[in-house]
Amino acid sequence: MDAVIKYSTVKRTLVLASIIFAGEIIFSLAFHIPRFFRPTMLESFSLTNTQLGDIFAVYGVVAMLAYFPGGLIADRFSPRKLMSFSLLATALGGIYLHSIPSSGGLKILFGYWGLTTILLFWSAMIKVTRQWGASDAQGLAFGLLDGGRGFVASLFASGAIFILGLSATRNQNGLQGVILFYSVVTVIAALMTWFLIPDVAEKSAQREAVSKKHIQEVLKNASVWLQGGIVIAAYCGYKALDNYGIYAVEVLGMTQLESAEFTTLASYSRPLAAIGAGLIVDRLRPSFIIKLLFGVLGAAFVLLATLNPSEGFLWLVSANLLITFVAVYALRGVYFALLEESRLKMHSTGAAVGIISFLGFTPDVFFAPITGRILDANPGFEGFQNYFALMAVIAFIGLVLTTILLRRVLQHQDRTTYSADQ
Repeated sequence: MDAVIKYSTVKRTLVLASIIFAGEIIFSLAFHIPRFFRPTMLESFSLTNTQLGDIFAVYGVVAMLAYFPGGLIADRFSPRKLMSFSLLATALGGIYLHSIPSSGGLKILFGYWGLTTILLFWSAMIKVTRQWGASDAQGLAFGLLDGGRGFVASLFASGAIFILGLSATRNQNGLQGVILFYSVVTVIAALMTWFLIPDVAEKSAQREAVSKKHIQEVLKNASVWLQGGIVIAAYCGYKALDNYGIYAVEVLGMTQLESAEFTTLASYSRPLAAIGAGLIVDRLRPSFIIKLLFGVLGAAFVLLATLNPSEGFLWLVSANLLITFVAVYALRGVYFALLEESRLKMHSTGAAVGIISFLGFTPDVFFAPITGRILDANPGFEGFQNYFALMAVIAFIGLVLTTILLRRVLQHQDRTTYSADQ
């Protein structure tokens, strides 16, 4: 373990609160607005689902390439300074977004945000969270981080919905108010990070280094690749939630404001699902719980692909939408628990997480372009039938990969037990 943050209970609480707040708010401009206000954003920027998907692909490519160098940067510079600078740089992008740029300008902006939110922020946030948790509270630290980020997302989305509701048109002018709101909040997060997160002195000898040998060990470990595939399937489920706002308008017949309210209220399940799932996997095998969650998610997507809410199935459709929210958030809260279950060597943890993240977050590149084209090809219920059918297939793939990983873990344990008995 690197340097550890040791302070009073009050100070530790403030430090963690600032990490959680900054850790979610930095993604608010790039992700909250398209997620919670997608119909309004498409109309205000004159975008199709396909165009918005291609814009997200630019972010995804830049972000994917930024994970590895971001880790090197976080080991050489103060996390507090990196996080504060990243938040300010991200907020500057909000000023440009407020001007309602063209689709070409949005591609440049989202590529820029790929740098500010990942290259200079992601690894720094993970590192300072690890320092906060010390050696005896890593699960608590990361569980609170994910659950807390979900609560922050829902809370500030509710505030943004209130601002949108103040606009008479609830279209471009209202959305610009939302953009300004998130930009100001991002600056506040930068100030909190600067004043509350301490600089922790580290000696060069204390820094963990991943040798070439360790990287080779990780690359040859099938469990790492299986976990990467599991995270891909789970993250596709998370990305799928971004289109629920469009579904609520085009299929359920909600207004744009009602759509934003629905997706925001459903997002409040994230902290409960993530923390609850984390507590359960501390008592049961993580792969078993993840396998179960993929099964539930796949079944819910199958029903959403077949049930037409206009034919008297509105209550069942709504229930399955909420089930997918809970299952997806629970998966996000526990899939990194597979590292410990897979018995990956501690000295290879950094390399394993880097590879799993590089693979697992590739949906940022391909998911939105593919699903945007699916929805634009057949607008309305038929397009969403195809959309949810694709999601059911992805959930099934996640279930299969988790089953294979579980078998590998059990076989390894059987071999270990046999060797110990000899």
